[in-house]
Amino acid sequence: MKHRIVVLGAGYAGAYVAGTLARRLSPADTEITVVNAEPDFVQRLRLHQLAAGQEIEAPQLADVFAGTAVRLRRARVTTVDPERQVVAVADADGGGELGYDTLLYALGSHGADHSVPGVAEHALDVATRPSALRLRERLDSLSKRDAGGSVLVVGDGLTGIETATEIAESRPGLSVTLVARAELGAPLSAGARSHLRQTCDRLRITVLEHTSIEAVETARVLCADGTALASDATVWTAGFAVSPIAAASGLEVTEDGRIVVDRTMRSVSHPNVYAAGDSAYAIGDNGQPLPMSCASAGYTGRQATDAIVGRLTGREIANTKLEYVGNHISLGRRDGILQMVDDQGQAKPKYMGGRKAARIKAGIVRMSLWATEHPTFGLPKRKHPLVAAPDASPAEKAIA
Repeated sequence: MKHRIVVLGAGYAGAYVAGTLARRLSPADTEITVVNAEPDFVQRLRLHQLAAGQEIEAPQLADVFAGTAVRLRRARVTTVDPERQVVAVADADGGGELGYDTLLYALGSHGADHSVPGVAEHALDVATRPSALRLRERLDSLSKRDAGGSVLVVGDGLTGIETATEIAESRPGLSVTLVARAELGAPLSAGARSHLRQTCDRLRITVLEHTSIEAVETARVLCADGTALASDATVWTAGFAVSPIAAASGLEVTEDGRIVVDRTMRSVSHPNVYAAGDSAYAIGDNGQPLPMSCASAGYTGRQATDAIVGRLTGREIANTKLEYVGNHISLGRRDGILQMVDDQGQAKPKYMGGRKAARIKAGIVRMSLWATEHPTFGLPKRKHPLVAAPDASPAEKAIA
């Protein structure tokens, strides 16, 4: 019987792992299935552009995996049962269960409302393609009005900054306000913060610092100090959260629901389950948890792949880099910031800003898409057979 590998999620981490496993493992010994709710690959790095009115590529996953022998199951994951080693899914035909021998959990993350009243009912976001398209539709309707409209972006993390600047540049007829809990761009160096502020001034973005939102209503938000801010479109970008599926499954997770993994992305509680991307609580080489990001998806995906291949084929498992080197922030299409960080994740004094930074960020995005569309490019053509019973280290035997 073939060894069944099931990959949950086909984002930056899941798509990479599935394609790479298909290239490196013998199809005579393995069966790889990818479960994803949408039929196409979502460029999450560019969803703020989609919302602002631009067109972005969305490759069909069937084309991405063509010729790799990867099976694509378009369905929504509802539960994971690591004791029975099955995944329950729901689709247009009613769903069912998929059994697995090795599971790669890469369901990613979604916008976090932090239990703020009204966010779910009245706010928009750019966490998924459907939600980005809903925001785009709202912006289209506002742009058609003679008086324009007001857009309030809540959250000054990277997503909030990119969303506010993209909307302001693409739709100059709208009034854009960016709400920050602390100082604008607090994690950046002093020079990068100054560049960001100048960009907001140039794009006529109103910045409200040290402001907390306590409720979102249809046409306004309520601040902690009692102030009410009018808003025709409230965009919520105040952080991300993971699906509750992992926590409900009995896997060991953190308080926020991410799967606790060892250095090889293997679940510390269930040795035949691996996690990658935003779903994994992985400790980087600097001793700090890796942040939720596309870069982290790449590092954790590569490590999970090497670990799965190594254990199934009896080969040595190499430790890939687990690092976070910096932030690449787009400020519209013609401006950007590249902020490198030190070993502890703190901003270095120097940064790059302007058109060159924007071009580098655009290149990174293009490279990420190309790598996803060509999951087996540059990999060894030799497919390794599985061993009957892969050797385990004493620590792994203890886990098992």
